[in-house]
Amino acid sequence: MSRVLILNPADDVAIALDDLAAGETPQGLDAPARADIAAGHKIARRAVAAGDVVRRYGQVIGRASVAIAAGDHVHTHNLAMTEDGRAAEVGVDAQPPTPTTGATFQGIVRGDGRVGTRNYIGVLTSVNCSATVARRIADAFPDAGLPPGVDGVVAFTHQGGCGGSSLSTDIAVLQRTLAGYANHPNFASILIVGLGCEANQIPAWLEGQGLSAGPRLRTLTIQEAGGTARAIEAGVAIVRKLVEDAAAIKRQPVSAAHLTVGLQCGGSDGWSGVTANPALGVAVDLLVAQGGSAMLSETPEIWGAEHLLLRRAASQDVADRLNARLAWWRDYADRHQMELNNNPSPGNLKGGLTTILEKSLGAVAKSGSTPLNDVIGYAEPLTVKGLSFMDSPGYDPCSATGQIASGANLIVFTTGRGSVFGAKPAPSIKVASNARLASWMDEDMDVDASPVLTGTSMQEIGQLIFERMLAVASGEPSKSEALGIGDHEFVPWQVGGYL
Repeated sequence: MSRVLILNPADDVAIALDDLAAGETPQGLDAPARADIAAGHKIARRAVAAGDVVRRYGQVIGRASVAIAAGDHVHTHNLAMTEDGRAAEVGVDAQPPTPTTGATFQGIVRGDGRVGTRNYIGVLTSVNCSATVARRIADAFPDAGLPPGVDGVVAFTHQGGCGGSSLSTDIAVLQRTLAGYANHPNFASILIVGLGCEANQIPAWLEGQGLSAGPRLRTLTIQEAGGTARAIEAGVAIVRKLVEDAAAIKRQPVSAAHLTVGLQCGGSDGWSGVTANPALGVAVDLLVAQGGSAMLSETPEIWGAEHLLLRRAASQDVADRLNARLAWWRDYADRHQMELNNNPSPGNLKGGLTTILEKSLGAVAKSGSTPLNDVIGYAEPLTVKGLSFMDSPGYDPCSATGQIASGANLIVFTTGRGSVFGAKPAPSIKVASNARLASWMDEDMDVDASPVLTGTSMQEIGQLIFERMLAVASGEPSKSEALGIGDHEFVPWQVGGYL
């Protein structure tokens, strides 16, 4: 007999654990399915009148757009967006975890005391015009020819840096993002390559971000070098010396308190909020208890679940700053004649997610249960330990780029449909929400969270993810790293470009 999962006694829907055929009465329900229903999709447990709210996770995920009968497939044809169920008492659930110690990893301690999980040389570009030169410089140092202990030479190119006002929002965000990478502990050193006449002048943005050129931070402009070929030759000579210096750096045991993890989900399905995301939340709680840090992001993808974060806000100020970002996104969507409920992608919909409310409730589960201690802007430096929220679009490469610029030295990425994301210089760990994905795309998935559905405790899977964090932070390659993914995922936010 086919099975269903009831997440909360108050829920109006159950989740099909197996494909249901029309007329079949699954174990756990009284009414037969009134249509074929794919695994991961919702089936009505009881009748819901048109206009009434529908609950999953014990939370409102929409209103019935038409009358729903027991056994109906509940999806886009009968469930619509609503603004209900989002009231919050600020801080009532802000319970700090009991501090624990003892978890360690083999980290790379920089001269200023910050700790990296990788030892890269970065070639940054101030402007799109220097992209080819930067890539040619990096291409001169294939991974196979690098000395032990150097993880790679990587070029980070983008489409901005000129063609607009030097005081524009996009330039300011780009400069902040580049500064976050230039100062990131996963880099042994950085070479910045410019053209020479761009709006994003290297000396100006370095000074504006409190940085200065030196042995670890070198600069080069194509016009001053005498053209493309000469700039490549000069850049290769600089990087050759930087590689030699990086090879002398050794790993050493450090506390897990030095881990800062960016939390991402992409290609989500109906199981993401049931298995992978809450299991990652358990791992986050373990990390925060050890004194570590985690960043939740993608503001459009907490829409409808923000009340859960507000209830965990460490202060009214933190709550006010989160609400301010949500208000900005509502205004942004209105100005551009978009709806935040457009966010569920075709893959999300095919996987069983219907509204942004339902997607957001599952996405917020990644953050665990500890207090929300801070809210920061995109690519702003993370300065507060524990759980923070970084404002960003709901676009994975752009969001992860901001998290890395803010200081994330590791990314954990949950997926149900099968994302293949990687993000140098921060290793990316993939957590699969269902067994089929974990098996079918095993070359990309690091952890299978689906055993939660067959009796393994959420705590056990969360512990497994936490242990994987420590192993990868110590230098063990993640699946995406083993495949060489991560050279092309640097996507600074062009404000207005993504939702």
